Amino acid sequence: MKVGVVMGSVSDLPVVEKGIKVLQDFGVPVEVRVLSAHRCPEEARDFAASARENGFGVLIAAAGMAAHLAGALAANTTLPVIGIPCKSTNFDGMDALLSTVMMPSGIPVATVAVDGAKNAALLAIEILAVTDAGLAEKLAAARKKETDAVLAKDAELRAKYH
Repeated sequence: MKVGVVMGSVSDLPVVEKGIKVLQDFGVPVEVRVLSAHRCPEEARDFAASARENGFGVLIAAAGMAAHLAGALAANTTLPVIGIPCKSTNFDGMDALLSTVMMPSGIPVATVAVDGAKNAALLAIEILAVTDAGLAEKLAAARKKETDAVLAKDAELRAKYH
């Protein structure tokens, strides 16, 4: 299964590229789109409505300010949707965070931190790994690598200061 990464504007690309890289590093097929919930709502709706049939397992939506994209996609699919609120010049991303996290009951959107594309990608991978043992093994190996890196730094600091 592939992951759809949808931006409301190409200006969100520097944020989502971090998540795209994670997906690629794990070997997860990814399709990247620019579909605004406000400027091309019919195309965004059609993309979400046909996503399952088109081989997607998870959708990631990145948008700033009103950040309506994740909710608009979620309203038109039963696939998991992960929202990435993006920083804007007005409220440092708080506006997008609140817009993304405040979905009405019955239309859930998982939400990560402002500009949190890496975690959005990892959450998408975790969702796909529920039914993909190979992906689950890759996740476990990545977690072990992170643990080993932290413990190596801990040993380095302990040796230096004790």
